[in-house]
Amino acid sequence: MKTILYMVRHADSPYVPGQERTRGLSAAGAAASRQIAERLKDLPVDGVVSSSYARAVQTVQPLAESRGLPIREYEGLRERLIGGEESEAPWEEIRNAIERSFTDHDYALEGGETTKEARLRALPILEELLEEYEGRAVAIGTHGNIMTILMNHYEPGCDYAFWQETSRPDVYRMTFDGRHLESIERLWSPEAVHPEKHSSV
Repeated sequence: MKTILYMVRHADSPYVPGQERTRGLSAAGAAASRQIAERLKDLPVDGVVSSSYARAVQTVQPLAESRGLPIREYEGLRERLIGGEESEAPWEEIRNAIERSFTDHDYALEGGETTKEARLRALPILEELLEEYEGRAVAIGTHGNIMTILMNHYEPGCDYAFWQETSRPDVYRMTFDGRHLESIERLWSPEAVHPEKHSSV
């Protein structure tokens, strides 16, 4: 039986230092979240789950509402912060650290989370969802960095370069046969919206 995970990266969210958990979507991000629901309207969605961060929840909210489904939040699906929640490191330093972390899985800035640590707390949730929704489809509200780390576990080609090419929002359909990944398909066109770039992941 085929099981589908829709990885839904959050839409545009203005970066506010110290508000990683609570900052929500911009007006453009909210509009994009409605476009996601429209884009998936003819596809099967049997459940909606999300990172506990507000911007991820808000991105899948229109989709959940259109299907009459609740959103189940998982703290373990939160974004990987390589510099920690209170980090004030400049974006260039953070970007360089993220690049290094895709080859050195034990690396993080002081107070941050390594790739290995992020994978160990998030991957079991993904595997639980694959079991719970076997033969069905579930949408996951997520973030660019943790999404790439999880996808990289199944497909090594989802690496730092892949992360750089993702957009806010973004949608990928991962099709599994049991625990075996058969395919990854991008369902979102980055030209659909043009969010202002900032140092959020």
